[in-house]
Amino acid sequence: MAKERILISEVGPRDGLQSVKQTMPTANKLRWLDALVASGLQEIEVASFVPAHLLPQMADAAEVVQHALQYPHVTVMALVPNRKGAEAALKAGAQKLTIPVSASEAHSMANVRKTREAMVEEVRAIIQVRNELAPHVKVEAGISTAFGCTLQGHVAEDDVVKLAAAVIEAGADESGLSDTTGMANPAQVRRIFKRVFAEIGDKTGAAHMHNTRGLGLANCLAAYDVGVRVFDSSLAGLGGCPYAPGASGNVVTEDLVFMFEAMGIETGIDISKLIAARQALIDGLPGEPLYGMTPDAGLPKGWPLEHI
Repeated sequence: MAKERILISEVGPRDGLQSVKQTMPTANKLRWLDALVASGLQEIEVASFVPAHLLPQMADAAEVVQHALQYPHVTVMALVPNRKGAEAALKAGAQKLTIPVSASEAHSMANVRKTREAMVEEVRAIIQVRNELAPHVKVEAGISTAFGCTLQGHVAEDDVVKLAAAVIEAGADESGLSDTTGMANPAQVRRIFKRVFAEIGDKTGAAHMHNTRGLGLANCLAAYDVGVRVFDSSLAGLGGCPYAPGASGNVVTEDLVFMFEAMGIETGIDISKLIAARQALIDGLPGEPLYGMTPDAGLPKGWPLEHI
């Protein structure tokens, strides 16, 4: 019987790098990207198209996208906060766009300086430019701070579900949920994803979890239990959110791959090559803290566990 398969989307080159103070030199960034691709990752968020004076870590976004396009089996993804960013990303050749739409009004104003309603209209504008320039490119409008906000506190579940429906109505191909501030718990993840599935069906996108309070893997498994099959993560847990105080730590890609593969769920990723990709990250960001239980402990004797 064929094993179930999931997609792990690596976000370290965007979410990770834009969240650290150091700027990785472009040459190192490209070597890191090569190492990530060599592990078998099939989708990588490689850059964010924002003004360089706001995020100097992303000043080479177009060059990074163009480098990544040499790999035909990898979907090259870029984050865009507005129409101008979308135009630049599409002209660079990005194959998928992600748009951050915050369920928290306070976070929305801090992150993109727009209300939630204005961001839904921004999604509509991005869809228009996508249709004009590259109609084959998929657009995901991810609902950030979907499980709570360090600035606002509680985020109403109704707001999350309504916003997911609104961005789909505006033309987005899918809408996932992001635990931007690391406040989610598994029961909450199951409950809200179930409601989103009920509202938008198979247009429900990725689970983007943070490990701020140690629940990242548990929350990914909870999302899997209710039907999510795409998961964002970052090599060595690099990253957070510069506009969400204390929101450190994406889910560690190495640990996420280990969990699913140990369960007999295919990721298509060679975990040994994935762990080896950490060296390129270390070379490009010397002294940056790296996280992950699997790289520290090593793979179990007899891995891969074919008896599963």
